[in-house]
Amino acid sequence: MTALPQPSETFEWRDVHGRMALVCRPLEPFAPHIFTSRFWRLGASSDADREESWQDIAGALGADGPRLLRAHQVHGATVVAQRQGHPIGPRADADILLSADAAVAPAVQTADCVPILIADSRTGAVAAAHAGWRGMAARVPLVTVEALVAEFGVRESKLIAAVGPSIGPCCYEVGGEVRDRFAAAGFSEWELTRWFANEAPSLPTNPPMPGLNRRAREGHWFLDLWTAARDQLRSAGVREDRIFVAELCTSSHDAFCSYRRDGDRAGRLAAAIRPAS
Repeated sequence: MTALPQPSETFEWRDVHGRMALVCRPLEPFAPHIFTSRFWRLGASSDADREESWQDIAGALGADGPRLLRAHQVHGATVVAQRQGHPIGPRADADILLSADAAVAPAVQTADCVPILIADSRTGAVAAAHAGWRGMAARVPLVTVEALVAEFGVRESKLIAAVGPSIGPCCYEVGGEVRDRFAAAGFSEWELTRWFANEAPSLPTNPPMPGLNRRAREGHWFLDLWTAARDQLRSAGVREDRIFVAELCTSSHDAFCSYRRDGDRAGRLAAAIRPAS
């Protein structure tokens, strides 16, 4: 098996039914959840997105396996909310999924984009969100928190957020049009300076992809989605000491699926969370 990279201190690897997954320790007491690795059936190949692959994910979240709330992810900020006792409708075009029903677990899939799992320590409501650069420009982290408040009456100060493995600033070189999209969306110069850099940071636990120069090409930037997610969650009212980032780059490590590294043959990772019973 590929060696497992070391996450930040608040995350740890777990053997879940013979497959390795990450959990966020501060989130765990409030909501069962997982961030999967390449070693799950879903991560095996680009055509592994089948029902049996998702049954693995559901089974990992409880003895009986909750029903999964999923969506057709479209790199936007549309919300689908599941209320207690309501039937799950057809999969909608959405990237933010909410639930307050312990029998229903929101789940998103990624292959470099940022997976965000959130739980409310007071009401038990949870969210799973998917954000690539388009979703981050559309303020997915902030919209997720606002939707939890509107749908389930949560208090922002009681939320706990976990940001799972995604492409890191060590590897994510983007064109100037991406930075322009963030600027057009109204983000401040301070935020743009924090999130876009001319040079990739040196991250000892996340080596850059082979052949990638640390200095961005002309008209390009290195985008830090981890800091963008943290900043947006904080601006939405989530306490700094309740935001946890795995700090593992999917493109740096073979334990994860990465579209940037592997192209069309990349499998998918899942992030799923279940309201506590």
